[in-house]
Amino acid sequence: MLRSTRVISALAALRSPLRSQIQAHAQRRSASGSTGAEKKSGGFGWTLPLLVGAAGAAAYYYQADLQKAVATASGPAKPLDYQEVYDAIAKILDNDNYDDGSYAPVLVRLAWHASGTYDKNTKTGGSNGATMRFDPEASHGANAGLAVARKVLEPIKKQFPQITYADLWTLAGVAAIQEVGGPIIPWRAGRADAVSAEVCPPDGRLPDAAKDQRHIRDVFGRMGFNDQETVALIGAHALGRCHTDRSGFEGPWTRAPTTFSNEYFKLLLEEKWVARNWTGPKQFADKSTGDLMMLPADMALYNDRTFYLQSYKYAKDSDLYFKDFSAAFAKLLELGVPFPEGSAPMVLKPTNA
Repeated sequence: MLRSTRVISALAALRSPLRSQIQAHAQRRSASGSTGAEKKSGGFGWTLPLLVGAAGAAAYYYQADLQKAVATASGPAKPLDYQEVYDAIAKILDNDNYDDGSYAPVLVRLAWHASGTYDKNTKTGGSNGATMRFDPEASHGANAGLAVARKVLEPIKKQFPQITYADLWTLAGVAAIQEVGGPIIPWRAGRADAVSAEVCPPDGRLPDAAKDQRHIRDVFGRMGFNDQETVALIGAHALGRCHTDRSGFEGPWTRAPTTFSNEYFKLLLEEKWVARNWTGPKQFADKSTGDLMMLPADMALYNDRTFYLQSYKYAKDSDLYFKDFSAAFAKLLELGVPFPEGSAPMVLKPTNA
């Protein structure tokens, strides 16, 4: 009963300022009278949109403060053990009934697409907010198929309700990479969840697989990445495959699509790639077997001299690639996130270490 009383008192305290502001506004308008234009619009005139906007903004902050109030009234919560969350994610990765037997590639893609919408010029987008929970972003063409990843993480969210979706999705990307043989990636908690679709980024911010190196530089440059970081991030194509019902493309980049490695770069440079003869969008197949594929955006790494030289380095040096990918991916997940002062990245231990 005492706990409920505290929560109710906290709620009342949060509602009072907004109610008082609205009542005061109404009293001022009544005392000063209304113009003809104001009468036609119901008495508020041009101030109505401002009042509605203020109410909307107040509601946003009210909801955020409400969570804090309830948490405070409920007493101190047990600190969230992110290693436990990591371990829980690791347990759900293997599934023989999905794709190549693992959810790891699609979880990496979820973390990537949630983060890759960042625009350094407008300071919008990025992993903070987990805005892909809302339309229209959830329905953007580049995000086709990611409902699978969001759904598979729901039991983890229920098991650990304290974690935000924004932190959960990015942590899942880290766990997925580390659990399939990839590098250790420092990760930091502190992202918040948006409460509505109003902050969803516009469509078109993610890389278009059908385009060339100019597009790649534009998209990754908008996020704040240089050529070396760009090539490192694209190397994540070592994982997973394309699906005709999602991107329209088809096939895996490597013969081990559930293992993180530098194999993508080796195949890109060593195989002979020819245009695939099929009815789908333009893509390339390895001439020797036809089992593998590369996208036009992948071939840009071969055709552009700077991208080629960096790809060559990674094809020859797995350790270098792992080091550079870890740094670039950690940066990607943190783009635009206003972390609490004093927060620091942590290292989560792989379950197979």
